[in-house]
Amino acid sequence: MSIVPFIPDSAPFAPAQRAWLNGFLAGLYSTAEAAPAAAATTVSRDVAVLYASQTGTSERLAKKIAKELKLKGHVARVTSLEGYAPSALATEECALMLVSTYGEGDPPDPARSFFDLLCGDTAPRLDRLNYSVLALGDSHYEHFCKFGVDLDQQLAKLGASQLAPTVLCDVEVDETFEVWKADLLQRLVQATVASVASTTASAAPMAVATSLYHRDHPFAAELLEKRALTCDVSSKQTLHLAFSLRDSDLTYEAGDALAVLPANEPSLVHEILTFVGLSGEEVVELPKVGNCTISEALGTRLQITRLSRKLVDAYGKDGSCDRLLALLKPEQQTHLDQYLYDRGLIDLLHEYPGVLTSAQRLADLLPKLAPRLYSISSSPKAHAGEVHATVAVVRYRSHNRERGGVCSTMFADRAEVGSRLPVYIQQNKKFRLPSDNTAPIIMIGPGTGIAPFRAFLHERCATNATGRNWLFFGERSAATDFLYREELEQMTTGGLLTRLDTAFSRDQAHKIYVQDRMVESGAELFAWLEEGASVYVCGDAARMAKDVDLALHTVIEQHGGRDTEAAKDYVQNLHDSKRYHRDVY
Repeated sequence: MSIVPFIPDSAPFAPAQRAWLNGFLAGLYSTAEAAPAAAATTVSRDVAVLYASQTGTSERLAKKIAKELKLKGHVARVTSLEGYAPSALATEECALMLVSTYGEGDPPDPARSFFDLLCGDTAPRLDRLNYSVLALGDSHYEHFCKFGVDLDQQLAKLGASQLAPTVLCDVEVDETFEVWKADLLQRLVQATVASVASTTASAAPMAVATSLYHRDHPFAAELLEKRALTCDVSSKQTLHLAFSLRDSDLTYEAGDALAVLPANEPSLVHEILTFVGLSGEEVVELPKVGNCTISEALGTRLQITRLSRKLVDAYGKDGSCDRLLALLKPEQQTHLDQYLYDRGLIDLLHEYPGVLTSAQRLADLLPKLAPRLYSISSSPKAHAGEVHATVAVVRYRSHNRERGGVCSTMFADRAEVGSRLPVYIQQNKKFRLPSDNTAPIIMIGPGTGIAPFRAFLHERCATNATGRNWLFFGERSAATDFLYREELEQMTTGGLLTRLDTAFSRDQAHKIYVQDRMVESGAELFAWLEEGASVYVCGDAARMAKDVDLALHTVIEQHGGRDTEAAKDYVQNLHDSKRYHRDVY
């Protein structure tokens, strides 16, 4: 059967574009003739129909295709790009973008903010998104459909996949729109049928197995991004890390922690092996692991940078080290704590040499290398397929040796973008945003304690939460240590962050901390509490969390007209009503 071209030569299309459209129509007809059963298959898809319109044409067409989608059994939601966040787009699996071009190839006014965010540094990955763009324009202008083309390129750059090719529409849009619509409806059916068929074919008679990643079976996550959040001249180094969760079954919520299984510094492992007189190839047996070389055991399985009372006891007995054993007496507890504080296995080997010669005994003495937990600094709704961490790199010198945090120095010195690291998710169900999106929240997170609050803010943006957000953040200096400064200032300007109070301890003659800022703003802070605000604290448990808790009591006493006991009752009520949450370490 011959097909008469649908798009005549007189239509305002370039020859290549007209040929593509006619070829596609011919393909549609031949497909319909050859496989009517497949074409008749009805499968429901959830489709976001997004439009950016200056004169109303894109909106009209968006509503038209949404109506057609619903008639075909799909779920279609029509939304303007005005006020729409890229983080929301990251949660979609299928989106149709109908957009016009305005001015010198610019987005329509309602879509400017959306596109700026989509092209910004904080734009989320869109790996799960399948999309198609219908670009509207006027071929008489130099920048014909430029915004649609730019949008298509940026979506692809962020990892989204084309459901159907971008189509450029001239002033007379209806014919081209109908072709684009027919193409999409066919592709939606084909894509979904293929997905269902694949799922059905792979299904076994028994329950479908689910991949579960945990401490003994971590997921090898690719490091997508590593960047410094502090300036080079800062006395501290803090990193922002982004990992891919693609091809895993790992899911998380804002407030959870990322667990990382670290690796010890290779040069330290080599030094220990050399000192004990081992080649590293000796085979040892480890609980739950089985056989492996002592080199692997020291590298990734065993704790070598810290001492414990149990290790000192066993080592002292093996070597009959009287001075070492004397530290274990009850009256010497303070001295033992001081000894354990900043020493590792290598110090024990140097101070009491010749005790260990067996690879297996060395392995038996050492505890298992524990995972490191980092409060997640991303929202799954804003950063689909990714998980972020905010890590302070620990470095110090003691006993004439440069030392550092096992995991943080691994990130800083040895982990490169593209490398894979073993991770899993540690849930923290007690550190969750309020279920009521209109409820205000107060967040107190100095240093890397800001991590979960970055996640909270992105989550609230992605869910269009209307509750007010107040952040107290502190560090050493604004010039060198203002973590996520640009993001936070943008959130403040945009209204997402209602209030940002900072405390930079070294930027003035007397030190100022977040708890001082709380007391300074006590009247408003208490007003927020009375209006139902939830309080969240993240960071150091030894000092900061205690000082913040004391400041909270002080605010309630001073501005709530309560005595000490009544203030305690007030805070206890915050706990009981799940409005006082602490993620401290």
